[in-house]
Amino acid sequence: MNTYNPYMSLPGITTEEMAFLQQATNELNDQQKQSFYMVYSSRRKSPQDVLIYTLIGFVLVAGVQRFMLGQTVMGLLYLFTGGFCLIGTIVDLINHQSLANEYNQKMAYESYQMVKMGVGY
Repeated sequence: MNTYNPYMSLPGITTEEMAFLQQATNELNDQQKQSFYMVYSSRRKSPQDVLIYTLIGFVLVAGVQRFMLGQTVMGLLYLFTGGFCLIGTIVDLINHQSLANEYNQKMAYESYQMVKMGVGY
């Protein structure tokens, strides 16, 4: 039985995320799992990165974290409103983990679809 788990090498991975990934890739064969890991790891954002970009948004330019997460409209709203007068940025500082998890689940779904269709590897 193979006990090596490649997801353990992802920076800042939580048990929640690991359980989600193992469940999502359960029906893939070994080659597809390897391809999934390659695609997913290149698209994934660690919670620490989200936190750093949120801090940059708090100090310099509001909304940087939202642009990084692919939320362009929210990024523009944060940019033009000063992070909703800093309240939205403070909320993002508190919720950076859930922002990263939400983004990573979306990337896992997209990566899974790419692997199942045979695209991207």
